[in-house]
Order: sequence, then C-alpha cells, then structure tokens
Amino acid sequence: QTEELGRRAPQWVRDNLVTMCMRCKEPFNAITRRRHHCRACGYVVCARCSDYKAELQYDGNRPNRVCQECFIFLTGHTVLEDREGKHKGILEKGAAEISSRSLLCSSLQLLDKNGKGGTRGWFVIPQDDPLVLYIYAAPQDVRAHTSIPLLGYQVRDVPQSESRHLFQLAQSRQVFTFVADTEELKRRWMKAMARSAAGITHPEEEEEEDAG
Repeated sequence: QTEELGRRAPQWVRDNLVTMCMRCKEPFNAITRRRHHCRACGYVVCARCSDYKAELQYDGNRPNRVCQECFIFLTGHTVLEDREGKHKGILEKGAAEISSRSLLCSSLQLLDKNGKGGTRGWFVIPQDDPLVLYIYAAPQDVRAHTSIPLLGYQVRDVPQSESRHLFQLAQSRQVFTFVADTEELKRRWMKAMARSAAGITHPEEEEEEDAG
C-alpha cells in the first residue's frame, strides 16, 4: 500500500506477534534491542532501523519516527548504508508471507529431548518448498529460526499420554516430538508431514488419483 504511506495512520503490527526486527531481522531483547513502531507502515522495528524522521500527512505533516524503507520512500533521500545487500538465506522467508501460501501452518509445541519442556512456535510447510518444515518463534516473524528437511523421515503417532496430542518425526537417531492443540490438528500434520517425507510435492495430484 505504498500510495497510502503517510496519508493515513497505519495498522500497527502487535508487539507480541514479533520476536525480531521486521526490517533487519535482529532478535529483540529486553535491554539492547527494544521494539519501536514505524509511524508510516506500522512495522515493529529496532531503534537502529527506526532512527529516521519523516513528515507524515495524516499527522499534520509533523516529523515522525519511521523505518529506513519508509524514510527513503517518503523523502526521496537515499541512505548510504545498504543493509539489504545481504543475500537472503533459506530461513529469510517471512512467516506471514509463506503461511498465506502453505500446505499447512499452525502453532505447535516442539518438546525437548527428555520429552518434558519444550518451545511453542509457528510451524509452516510452504507450497513453494513443500519438503521442508519451517519453524518460527512467532507468526509475524520475518525469519525462521530453524528448518527441518522432511524427506526420508518416518512420521509416528504417539498414543495419547496425559491427554496430550503427540506425534513424532524420526530418522535413525534423530527424533522430534510435537504436541498439537487438538487431535484433528495432529492428524492433519501427520498427513502433511508423511506426504513431504515421501517426496509428494502436489497433494492434489494424489487426491485426484484416490478419487479415480
């Protein structure tokens, strides 16, 4: 919505949906990296990426804190330092962007090796990379913190224990244990992961064969 930039107040991305700067991808922490909102686009950005001021029409043309990209767009000034020169790695796909074109995405919990505690995250199998599971800390993050190539893994059901919906990915000694919120969500993930593990990249082709 570049034509709207500065003309109307943006919808702010909520702080709790983001664990890293939406521009430079650096993780936020309590001391050195605090969250700021760009007053033009509404993104959550770090102090370094929002160290710019631009006059915004919706605020009576008063100078407001904006991110580097909006500063360049709104003022026409260029910024000497080019942080976008970095090559986009495989994990640099934004969660919201790939979730909108995914075979399956949802919140899951990944248990630690002892099966006790674990981390909750946002898990995505993208349509354009259907043999890989991307794991994000939050659903609006612009960078995945890890990925698991699914090809060759076995998908195993874990009979209900303590009413938790558990399932596993296993390959030789490597085992990942997941917890889904519902039994139905667990079944959907097991089916999607099994397809990816078998190298099936177009589920609709398989379903057409089943129908025939």
